[in-house]
Amino acid sequence: MIRPERISLHLVELPLVQPFVTSFGEERVRRVLLVSMTADGLIGWGECVAGAGPWYSAETVDTARHVIGDFALPLVRGRAFDHPRELAAVLAPIRGHPMAKAALEAALWDLHAQAAGKPLAQVLGAVRTEVPAGVSVGIQPNIPALVERVAAFVEQGYQRVKLKVKPGWDVEPVAAVRERFPDLPLSVDANAAYTLDDANHLRKLDRFDLLMVEQPLPYDDLVGHARLARTLSTPICLDESLSSPHRAWEALEIGACRIINVKQGRLGGLSAALAVHDLAQGRGVPLWCGGMLETGIGRALNVALAALPGFTLPHDISATDRYYYQDLAVPPFHLERGFIRVPQGTGLGVEMDLARLHRFTVASWAWQL
Repeated sequence: MIRPERISLHLVELPLVQPFVTSFGEERVRRVLLVSMTADGLIGWGECVAGAGPWYSAETVDTARHVIGDFALPLVRGRAFDHPRELAAVLAPIRGHPMAKAALEAALWDLHAQAAGKPLAQVLGAVRTEVPAGVSVGIQPNIPALVERVAAFVEQGYQRVKLKVKPGWDVEPVAAVRERFPDLPLSVDANAAYTLDDANHLRKLDRFDLLMVEQPLPYDDLVGHARLARTLSTPICLDESLSSPHRAWEALEIGACRIINVKQGRLGGLSAALAVHDLAQGRGVPLWCGGMLETGIGRALNVALAALPGFTLPHDISATDRYYYQDLAVPPFHLERGFIRVPQGTGLGVEMDLARLHRFTVASWAWQL
């Protein structure tokens, strides 16, 4: 049983190795909200994957801090948990805000696994000791720069490359990458940049033998995705649209996607991600684990989740130095033969570098429970 005694929030700002450009805009510094939860002499860590602005999601690091500190903590105070799954019911009175809830649940899962003396991956039911790594390539200044960026990642051994696309930056850059790498497992991600009126244009992508077209239409348009799916030969993968296990069930019921990108933060936590995993496994739907520029804390959790049996496609789980000069967690994650090793230490299997945490923290809050 875990009875949280203290919860702290740490807002950090980490410079990115390269600007990350999507249809939402450009990111050069990652603002991250970290949660630490103390119980029985142990410290569990969680990472909120919300961004600085409400572009990918309505949530931001600032809304998450507000929701956790002002609404979630009063619900958690004085409670003990036999299992992290119990937290979702406790936080159910708070509508929405899945990323804030997921950050708290992640810290509780870390504590739960540490108390059991087991790696988080083992607690979740992992069947792998390493997971295949893909990489997401943001929109580049021009096509030659894109091709060379992809070439660098292929040389490093990444097993799948995902290209960010948007209207005006889609068919030509994809064609150039496919011409240079005819056998490369390749996908595209639109981050909801198109509408159903673009269906004829999106069909031009079918000739490139892509693994998937990820989230082409608005996040709230499941019916539009189902209609588009009937016109494309390339499978549609959904990301932003799937905000809960129930929403994933709805999407599969109406044929809105054939592949699911699982982001535990978007879904509301590991418990919700496990529910989607079981749903997809029962229907034979491929899964992969998406990334949100996580630090080593969030990356460790993603790697543990991706080691489950239903995750069969390469993931957006890159090596630490793909994004950060200095990460907050040690040891760093390295790409080995196209794979990322699953941490085998207890809990998340990584340790927070407290000196680096202090160096990059711009604000912090703490509460005794």
